[in-house]
Amino acid sequence: MANIAVQQDKTPQAPAPARSLAYGWEPFRAMRELLRWDPFGEMLPSFNGLEAAAFSPDFDVKETKESFVFTADLPGVKESDLEVRLTQNRLTVSGKRESEKVEKTDQYYTSERSYGSFTRAFTLPEGIVSDKIQAELKGGVLTLSVPKKPEAQPKKIEVQSK
Repeated sequence: MANIAVQQDKTPQAPAPARSLAYGWEPFRAMRELLRWDPFGEMLPSFNGLEAAAFSPDFDVKETKESFVFTADLPGVKESDLEVRLTQNRLTVSGKRESEKVEKTDQYYTSERSYGSFTRAFTLPEGIVSDKIQAELKGGVLTLSVPKKPEAQPKKIEVQSK
């Protein structure tokens, strides 16, 4: 099985507010909140005092006998707003999802969907066929297939007894 290094570009988020002491102190929750804290996040511009929600799709990566397959849910992302690049052994997927037009007369009670640009990078192992990579965006799902060279595919070795 090959090792695939993953790099995710995410916008730093402010730490979650601490829970009320009425529920008692939870040391594991406090540690998680502390580890998520970004001291430089306060220097980022904010919009109306609210943190901007960053769109960062999650990827599934699997290895088959013939290829590596990358799958991501990208609802609302147009094919023209998506870019897939391979530089040496570095596969980079970037794109953006545009926000909907907001009418001045509309009243929002909540807005939880995220928009914006994203970039994901994966370091591929040696032994791939770079000119045969296929990318398909169908029904809001991106599927990338990175084929392996025939000599890089696993071969069964017969064990003989004497």
